[in-house]
Amino acid sequence: MKHRILGNESLEVSALGLGCMGLSHGYGPATDRRQAVALIRAAAEQGVTFFDTAEMYGPYLNEEVVGEALAPIRDEVVIATKFGFALGNDKKQQSLDSRPERIRLAVEGSLRRLKTDVIDLLYQHRVDPEVPIEDVAGTVKALIAEGKVKHFGLSEAGAQTIRRAHAVQPVTALQSEYSLWWREPEKEIIPTLAELGIGLVPFSPLGKGFLTGAITADAAFGADDFRSIVPRFATESLRANQELVGALKAIAENKGATPAQIALAWLLAQAPCIVPIPGTTKLHRLEENIGAAAISLTSTELADIDSALAQIPIQGDRYPEALNAQVGR
Repeated sequence: MKHRILGNESLEVSALGLGCMGLSHGYGPATDRRQAVALIRAAAEQGVTFFDTAEMYGPYLNEEVVGEALAPIRDEVVIATKFGFALGNDKKQQSLDSRPERIRLAVEGSLRRLKTDVIDLLYQHRVDPEVPIEDVAGTVKALIAEGKVKHFGLSEAGAQTIRRAHAVQPVTALQSEYSLWWREPEKEIIPTLAELGIGLVPFSPLGKGFLTGAITADAAFGADDFRSIVPRFATESLRANQELVGALKAIAENKGATPAQIALAWLLAQAPCIVPIPGTTKLHRLEENIGAAAISLTSTELADIDSALAQIPIQGDRYPEALNAQVGR
C-alpha cells in the first residue's frame, strides 16, 4: 500500500489506516480478543501501518487489544490514541476532562496498555470548554519534549481552536468525521488545515457502515449499538437516505468496485494529506477496504459522483443533540 504524510511534522502512514474502536466499543458486544488481535495483525500484513484507538474505547479494553496485537511489530507501525474524558467508577459515566494532570494520567495509562514507551500520535478526543486549548497544547508539547509522545492531534475541533492550539504546539492531524454523507468539513475545516499544513484523518468514512450498502431501510440496532440513538439511523432517515446508497451502487458497478471502495477512493482523491481510518470486525470487509487504496478515480468520475450525490438530500443529524454540542468548538 502507498504511504501518505500527515502534517508538516511529516508523520508517514499507510494511505488507509484501521479504526479499531468497533472491535470493543460502540457497535455491540466486543469482538473475541483473539479474533480482534488476528484482524489487526492481518491489516498489518496487508500493508496497513496506521492504527487508531482511544482510552475511552472499551473503556481501556481497546488499547489493550491494540497493544497486544502490535507489540511484535511495534517499530513498524504508527499508533494513535486519545485523551479527553474522565470516567466514573462504573466506567459508564463519561465527562470531558482535559486538565493537564488528567492528560498526564491518561498518557501513562495508554503507554502501559499499548505496551509501548511512546505514543506516535496523541489526540485530544473532544475539546474541553473548561480548559484553555493553549494549556492542552502546552501539556502535550511537554510530553513530546519528555519523549512520551511524538505528534499532537485534535478531534472534531473548530477552526479557531485548531489555530490556537497550532500556535503553541504544531498540530499534525485533525481527526473528524468526513465522508460522502458528511461533507461539512469542506466549508471551513479543510481550508484551515490546508493553510496550516495539517493532515486530516476521517473517521466513519463509510458512514458508520451505511455507505457499504449493507444497512437496509428497515435495519434495527441493539441498545448497545451507538447507531440506535443516532438520528441519521432512525427508520425514516434510513428510508430516505437509501437513495444515496442506490446512487453509490450504480457508480461502483460502472467502476467494477464496491460502494465502500468508491466511498474510500473518493476520500483519498480529495487531497494527498487525507488518511481515512475505516473500521471493521470482519476479515473480508478489511480486505475490501484495503482494496480501495488501489482504485483511482478520474476527474470526470469525481465530477460525476459529486453531480449525482448533490441531487440527494441527506436526512437526519449525525449525532444526538447532546453530542452535537461537543463538536466543532
